[in-house]
Amino acid sequence: MKHVSSNIEVAGEAEVRVPTRRALAKQQTRAKVLAAARHLFSEAGYEGATIRDIAAEAGMSTGAVFANFTDKSDLFREIMVADMEALVEAMRDGVSRGRGVDDTLLKLFVTGYAFYKTRLPLARAAFGISWMPEQGQELRNLPPVLELQELFTEQLTLGVERGELSQEAEVKLRSQMLFDCYLTNFQEAIFGGWSLEALQAKSKDQIRVILAGARRG
Repeated sequence: MKHVSSNIEVAGEAEVRVPTRRALAKQQTRAKVLAAARHLFSEAGYEGATIRDIAAEAGMSTGAVFANFTDKSDLFREIMVADMEALVEAMRDGVSRGRGVDDTLLKLFVTGYAFYKTRLPLARAAFGISWMPEQGQELRNLPPVLELQELFTEQLTLGVERGELSQEAEVKLRSQMLFDCYLTNFQEAIFGGWSLEALQAKSKDQIRVILAGARRG
């Protein structure tokens, strides 16, 4: 039995694969291209940043870029996915400390604005691409974006379960309205230079109005 156990352990150890130099080099190349793309998308916007410029910023050929990414939209999508996944985690952490449906919803709004406060140029690029039929639709259907929308639904559902909101609260409709407000307010931050405090005050009013007909009693 001891001999068999030893063989199993050896077999298990054999399954652990150490990345090859080539694989590590590919990872480093992708990281350099993504860093360069993030910088140029922030500086020049989606349309202004070209693959040639991104390659030059990363210190490599355009061929090296295309060896790792299909096209510019592929690059932008990967950057957005990474940011949105981090945002979802930050929002979940924020609502875990919320008190009541109004407070947790407000934390969703404010956490999102605080997250992008240092990323406003990139958020501007995302808004720019959102108006393009094909790229915009793809961006809106990214899994972390859909998960972000679901966070609003979750908080309203919990509000119903706790008795804060009525059973006829039309959760799906109101959560979509809240998410639309959340996105629309970014225009104030990006183009109007609104502070976090101003965005928070506006968001609080929006939540109050949208939930007005859904409260119990």
